[in-house]
Amino acid sequence: MKKLLGFAGLFLLLLVAAGCSDDEKTVKIGVSGTDTRIWDFVAEKAEKEGINIEIVTFNDYVQPNLALAQKEIDANAFQTISYFEAFIKEHDLDLSPIATTVIAPLGLYSEKHEKVEDIPEGGKIAVPNEATNMGRAFLLLQDAGLITLPEDFDGNGSLDKIVENPKNLEIVPVVAGQTPRVLADVDASIINNGIAVDAGFNPIKDSIFHEDETATPYINIIATRTEDKNREDLKKIAELYQEDDVKEFIEKEYKGSTIPTFVPLSEIGVDEEE
Repeated sequence: MKKLLGFAGLFLLLLVAAGCSDDEKTVKIGVSGTDTRIWDFVAEKAEKEGINIEIVTFNDYVQPNLALAQKEIDANAFQTISYFEAFIKEHDLDLSPIATTVIAPLGLYSEKHEKVEDIPEGGKIAVPNEATNMGRAFLLLQDAGLITLPEDFDGNGSLDKIVENPKNLEIVPVVAGQTPRVLADVDASIINNGIAVDAGFNPIKDSIFHEDETATPYINIIATRTEDKNREDLKKIAELYQEDDVKEFIEKEYKGSTIPTFVPLSEIGVDEEE
């Protein structure tokens, strides 16, 4: 009888364990940098829906997409649609966006000058060296009145794309993660939002110039493998992210330095039927 009771107890434990694994799914979301406040908030909401979100942090803009393609994570949320499209084309990856998230304004920072007009003739400006981020940096410099780009500029940066440079500025491409570290050696540095936050900057208060209307093409996305883009748990997470309470949380927490931008994928040129 004791043996029977023992087997019955073990059977019940197995049933409970199986039930837990079915009811609560773990979804690994990759992000770049250490700021996980938004995803921590979303994770709390998802837990109530029986979805356990594990946030996986990376320290660059390359590994999150490679890890996703290699099935080390289920989705990522760290990049603009323009960067994403260029990256998957270059690396031949079968990934797809499933939702829009935020605009994270790019900023021009300086330890030597308080405003753009103070940057001297022949001054040095550091920019991210990856083509799409460099192109975005160039658009910011153009917006600031420092350079001119061709009318048909395709968004991909290279030094020969600059048409006019009236102050003869020296443009210094560096790895994106190094852009805060070179501040002492240049007149100004263009720093991606997440990297700036990790370096202790507020992109709105501490930059001498930052994106405004030019940020529109640079909406961030949640991406996954194309084969998984209709997965119910991922669709639910995207839905939870775009709810009003998340919008309110972002606005309160970031005070304008990160802007919730929950628009249909079609508005950023993605065919949702593909």
